[in-house]
Amino acid sequence: MAKGSPSVSEPTYFILASLLDGPLHGHGIIKQTLALSEGRVRLPVGTLYGALDRLAANGLITVDREETVDGRPRRYFRLTDPGRNLVSAEALRMQQAAAVVTDRILRPGSAFS
Repeated sequence: MAKGSPSVSEPTYFILASLLDGPLHGHGIIKQTLALSEGRVRLPVGTLYGALDRLAANGLITVDREETVDGRPRRYFRLTDPGRNLVSAEALRMQQAAAVVTDRILRPGSAFS
């Protein structure tokens, strides 16, 4: 993500963040995204798989492996280096943006201190 690029959407951010600890299958991504976002990001299955297709097409994630569970295929996805770089850059961008406000709020003499 180049400097000055728009931020990623909250669902995309949490999908990528859910894969930081290793590969997950779709249902695992839904559960991890819900947990990491403290319940704010609820991904319907159709929305998730559309997002995963888009992220894979952009080289941010890739299929790690496939297995069959109860006769149904299950794909596990993992971050690529560009995906890890993007979610890391976005976390830093949000941290810097939050500091603009928190530094001003906590400054001695501010209306909030």
